[in-house]
Amino acid sequence: MPAIKKEFRVIILDGMGRYIADMVMRLMSRKRIHIVDSNILVLGIAFKENCPDLRNTRVVDLIKGLQNHNANVDIYDPWVNPNELKQVYQLGVIEELEQGKYHSIILAVAHEQFLELGTKGIHALGAEQHVLYDIKSVLPIETVDARL
Repeated sequence: MPAIKKEFRVIILDGMGRYIADMVMRLMSRKRIHIVDSNILVLGIAFKENCPDLRNTRVVDLIKGLQNHNANVDIYDPWVNPNELKQVYQLGVIEELEQGKYHSIILAVAHEQFLELGTKGIHALGAEQHVLYDIKSVLPIETVDARL
């Protein structure tokens, strides 16, 4: 791969987390959801679905982007080892999902547990007014606020 194309690809990948974080913030603003101290849930942090591997996960970039907006970010991933996540990325995961809490929910990894929840189950985690962003494009488009 020529150096220019490879560099361009790296820039896109490196900036994707920040891009998605900014997109979620815009969607929240459109719904008049206050961003500072909002509660955001990231569903999945593993590198790929149904796998505990954390190496090379880009979800960390998304989480940092959300935290830069002064939001409270919870991570839920039943596949990852919490100790490894803490050691490698200095991040923690929540052990249980709480219904009605989140102003924004981001489906970052398409684990089977999240697909089994379905759109209705995922929306139930949201506050009365919330944003649902589907990075993996696995939920029906008409049921989410945005997706990649």
